[in-house]
Amino acid sequence: MTRGPAPKENAQRRNVHPNAQTLPAEAQPGRELPKGLGIKTPGAKRFWRTWSTAPQTAAWTETDWSELELTTKLVDGLFLGDLKLAGEIRQRVSRWGATVEDRARLRMTFEKPSEGKPEAAEAPGDMDMDEELYKLLNGS
Repeated sequence: MTRGPAPKENAQRRNVHPNAQTLPAEAQPGRELPKGLGIKTPGAKRFWRTWSTAPQTAAWTETDWSELELTTKLVDGLFLGDLKLAGEIRQRVSRWGATVEDRARLRMTFEKPSEGKPEAAEAPGDMDMDEELYKLLNGS
């Protein structure tokens, strides 16, 4: 025997946040890195490619893309050796939902991927990234 009233037959959860977002799970077409930014490092180019094709960009406006350009310049400076930029970069990408925790705070979820053949994950230049980070952290 259970306590309390029986649940309604068509019970619905009513505490859905009004600003919750559900985004498509697939990567977006993205944009080309503007040549006028003068990005020099492969790490910053990889940062642009990652974020410009992220599912979050499905809802972005021009101001969001402008913010990505500014942040990419900061990432370029980070990879050129200015480690003081790391905190600012982290604050900026957290507003876009960079980590699981950030997405939970933003009430951001992704749709379930459609059932089809799984795409092979591309790892663009993993060795290059490791080597680049090693040089950056060791001051070489």
